[in-house]
Amino acid sequence: MKRSEKAERILDILEELYPETPIPLDHNTPYQLLIAVLMSAQTTDKKVNQVTPELFKLGATPEAMSMLDVKQIQSIIREIGLAPTKARNIHRLSEIIVEKHGGEVPHTFTELELLPGVGHKTASVVMAQAFGISAFPVDTHIHRLASRWGLSTGKTVERTEADLKFIFPKDKWNKLHLQIIFFGREFCPARNHDLSKCQICSWTATKKRIAEEAKKR
Repeated sequence: MKRSEKAERILDILEELYPETPIPLDHNTPYQLLIAVLMSAQTTDKKVNQVTPELFKLGATPEAMSMLDVKQIQSIIREIGLAPTKARNIHRLSEIIVEKHGGEVPHTFTELELLPGVGHKTASVVMAQAFGISAFPVDTHIHRLASRWGLSTGKTVERTEADLKFIFPKDKWNKLHLQIIFFGREFCPARNHDLSKCQICSWTATKKRIAEEAKKR
């Protein structure tokens, strides 16, 4: 089956399963989404949502956050992985947003990726979910599923992102990346997964891949 045919069928399945795609990270503004996505690296959305209420109570805006002490921020997010580094990045990027962007989160990839702690994936989420600009954020989970489903042979998330952008319509990207994440969490885990019984893997994965994964279970 051609990749384009796979993509069309996958779109239909995911749209039926997830017609609505609420953003998993709690936030009220683009700035708060930026901070939440930054913190989500190497930790769970659930854990981030547990610490952001207290953090945003004190630092709901870049101005308020920049007034906090780095140690105070670190104390609030201490249960998040890499808390010391993230606390420093949160404080400094808040200062930069105030100093260089008038307190508003920048609307371009270039400007976002210049902020401390903000990589391409984080910038993509903000561009897609906060500003509605077409982007295809690819994390390790989407990278893994794209490989399983035979949509990409990329060894890096950058290559996988390019492959997915090529085969899926641009107007689907913003919603689709969340649909794939939701499907992976609910039906397609990284380990102990029977590809032969999966609603998508069963017909997208090669027989060799299905056999290899079966040996790991």
